[in-house]
Amino acid sequence: MSDPKTSPSRRAFLQGAATGALTLGATAASAQTPDPLITEKQPWATGLGDGVDATPYGLPIQYEGDVIRRNVPWLTADPISSINFTPIHALDGTITPQGCAFERHHSGAIELRKEDYRLMVNGDVGQQLIFSYADLERFPRENHVYFCECAANTGMEWAGAQLNGAQFTHGMIHNMEYSGVPLKTLLEEAGYDTAADPTGKWVYVEGADASSNGRSIPMEKALEDCLVAFKANGEALRKEHGYPVRLVVPGWEGNMWVKWLRRIEVMDHPVESREETSKYTDTLADGTARKWTWVMDAKSVVTSPSPQSPITHGKGPLVITGLAWTGHGKITRVDVSKDGGMSWETARLAAEPGNKSLVRFYLDTEWDGEEMFLQSRAMDETGYVQPTKTQLREVRGLNSVYHNNCIQTWWVKPNGEAENVEVS
Repeated sequence: MSDPKTSPSRRAFLQGAATGALTLGATAASAQTPDPLITEKQPWATGLGDGVDATPYGLPIQYEGDVIRRNVPWLTADPISSINFTPIHALDGTITPQGCAFERHHSGAIELRKEDYRLMVNGDVGQQLIFSYADLERFPRENHVYFCECAANTGMEWAGAQLNGAQFTHGMIHNMEYSGVPLKTLLEEAGYDTAADPTGKWVYVEGADASSNGRSIPMEKALEDCLVAFKANGEALRKEHGYPVRLVVPGWEGNMWVKWLRRIEVMDHPVESREETSKYTDTLADGTARKWTWVMDAKSVVTSPSPQSPITHGKGPLVITGLAWTGHGKITRVDVSKDGGMSWETARLAAEPGNKSLVRFYLDTEWDGEEMFLQSRAMDETGYVQPTKTQLREVRGLNSVYHNNCIQTWWVKPNGEAENVEVS
């Protein structure tokens, strides 16, 4: 297959665009006709702009005002215990701005001052300790980029195509650079022997909000890569993301990333809390439930073209792009299909995939104006291949809500609009 980046058609397009010899689609103006946006002086070039202190904390320009988190009002009874969605269809790269990153609350986002923050480490440790925010800042810290995905991401798609937009089907995810102290460091400070066999040991982590959201984490994971984080993307955590301190549990479902972290208890058994029994378990066809399904398996989605990001430029060069991720480590490959999975092309990864973080993929191609059934399929370093809905249903049935990592299909119509459909 020829490289679409250097194919004659793409070169012709680029050269034509530079010389004015080519018209892109039905709406582009030929350079042979004077363009007043080029030939006439515009208002923005005739006066002074804003001063450096016009917005002391920088905000997006008004023309990007539609790139916002959105919720689905009928999804939950009340927005206090609800979720909203990252506008992944409108973003590029991999780092999610905090102001766009999805949020999930069980009793609302609380306001907790750094000065009032306390973190207790108790249970089976050498000595029970209480850390202030200032205490945490004195420990050696690390920086890591990780994705955080709600276990219910894509959950509404189990029974068939439901919501018409990548933001709503796959937007319960964000990818940020977290700064903080390894959980292992704090356990060592409390006298826990991190060199001992961790088998049978657990930590129970709990938040300070009214829901007292708590989860049990095997000690192996607690010592491996969990982070007690107080910064994201270089700045303080946002209130909705657990300010001033949250737990980061790389590659595992977002409910375990406890916000407003207040307590870490070392135990010799799991607590079996509400959030790991009646919730966040996967109900199978026979009514039994899969237990301890923490890891988020390999998954991907095309973000553009998609229902909220249609093709508007007509026939010709087209960039198909999306995101891939895995809780098992690194993505190794992403394939894209234009015909509903009958044939596949290997996409270009924009950068070296990180560990348990999003990777951006691109397929630079040509669109002839015909309909497409766009899909993406991710593979990770364990050899795992993202499944179809049919493959998932054969194992899990139709009762599940959580951990739906199926291949998603967008039906791109000849007019460039896209719709969520099921091609299993």
